[in-house]
Amino acid sequence: MFVRDFRHPREKVWGALVEPGQLREWAPFVPDRDLGGAGPATFTMLGGPDGESSPAEVLKVEPPALLVYDWGGDLMRWELEATGEGTRLTLRHTVRDRTWVPMVAAGWHICLDVADHLFAGDPIGSIVGDEAKEFGWEELREGYAERFGLE
Repeated sequence: MFVRDFRHPREKVWGALVEPGQLREWAPFVPDRDLGGAGPATFTMLGGPDGESSPAEVLKVEPPALLVYDWGGDLMRWELEATGEGTRLTLRHTVRDRTWVPMVAAGWHICLDVADHLFAGDPIGSIVGDEAKEFGWEELREGYAERFGLE
């Protein structure tokens, strides 16, 4: 589970969770449609050599507070709560294979750092694949592995 506070309103953060053009700027994938409605979607991975695609299913949408989808068997639950200074984002990513947790956590950590730049009007583009290693991915992975007892 990730909890991250942003100094931006929920509506702004919500847009970055559902709009393909914004997702392309910070997430590891781009969907084939807006995720603001339930139903099937296809996510294409960014930064990979083939642009690998995988099926997804948007299960629950409550703008601008809750987005839940299944992504290739992993359950993603994004919750947005208004705070006095902006928005608290809580991400629960349930993975099928626990050994992936440190890698997934390191990836989302970097993605949410990139999203913060986007919200601030200073987009730097998604950082995925080998490029993430230049931004501390390996150190983050090791830290999360130790934290979760998965070394």
